[in-house]
Amino acid sequence: MIHDFVYDIPVKVYFGRDQLKNLGPELKKYGKRVLMTYGGGSIKRIGLYDKVVKEIRDAGLELWELPGIEPNPRVSSVREGARMCKEHDIDVLLAVGGGSTVDATKWIAASACVDHDPWDFFDYDIWAPVKKALPVLDVLTLSATGSEMDSGGVISNPETKDKHGRMHPLLLPKVSFLDPSNTFSVSAYQTACGSADMLSHIIEVYFNMDQDLYMLDCFMEGLMKTIIKYTPLAIREPDNYEARANLMWASSWAINGFIDGGKDLAWSCHPIEHELSAIYDITHGLGLAILTPRWLDYCLDETTVSKYVQFGVNVLNINPEQPPMVIARQAIDKFSSVLFDSFGLSRTFPEVGIDATHFETMARKAVNGGVLNGFKPLRQADVVKIFEACM
Repeated sequence: MIHDFVYDIPVKVYFGRDQLKNLGPELKKYGKRVLMTYGGGSIKRIGLYDKVVKEIRDAGLELWELPGIEPNPRVSSVREGARMCKEHDIDVLLAVGGGSTVDATKWIAASACVDHDPWDFFDYDIWAPVKKALPVLDVLTLSATGSEMDSGGVISNPETKDKHGRMHPLLLPKVSFLDPSNTFSVSAYQTACGSADMLSHIIEVYFNMDQDLYMLDCFMEGLMKTIIKYTPLAIREPDNYEARANLMWASSWAINGFIDGGKDLAWSCHPIEHELSAIYDITHGLGLAILTPRWLDYCLDETTVSKYVQFGVNVLNINPEQPPMVIARQAIDKFSSVLFDSFGLSRTFPEVGIDATHFETMARKAVNGGVLNGFKPLRQADVVKIFEACM
């Protein structure tokens, strides 16, 4: 079935090495008072901070700064950013960093326009509406979450041990600056985690039994092959512009809504992983890398095997002249090898300090007390078994 849908992605992208000269003029379109957000200081080490500040100053804009955005961004950072926006009458926000910084900045933009606590946007019992948000621009430094070209953001609350994501059209960045050279300094580990996140974004959509637009499956297969090809190259040669450029653009298109094609399908691995990083504060992409092959294995049966065959043959170049279930098993094994051997990521929970203590609690939260209706419906007991397979 081919679905009806509306696709609207009003994000202006400046892609390439020499695009930062357009930052000042773009910011000026939205006001004069700028709040710049960033993380732990890597943008200063690579010289990007000085370049961004110069462009802002040269444009005659006023600048305030909020450093210290965490890798799994905390609601406390959103609160502080919203406070600063209100105190200084900020017109526009500029996120300089990776997906965590962009995510937090989006929710600062929304929180600056309300009187309630930012966590009210994420509390399932409240789910406060988003009615207004300040404009957000970003300068990306990590290829991973795709937050530079989507309308969502994920925020953690250490007090409640929760990590929730939410989307709203008002949170789409107005302008994104994507310079692959800004990712040259990204470590091999973070490069691998980012690529695992990208692959998961695509797999969450690709693995469904709804027969819809063939061209979107081809597009997703091309994206996955691109990530699988260029991640090891970026790990070996961190300043390889071709590799970094391919990963950066794949990151955006993996989650900007284009591949959805109107499908209304709940994601599985992401809500499950959010519970891991909410409690253990592990890197999101690493959690996804450990979970995804086990999720694929758990969901494989005679009703789903055809999708595994398509994936194995078209993405992983497995010999199609074999029984379907054999191809499917090979596809899971080969994809595992991509994540754990080619990308070099940890294989199991114990390797990253996770034991079985919180499995039941995390599983209950992942399904929100009911059923997670993704590729294959999962209940709490199913999620626990997936967790157990990661040990």
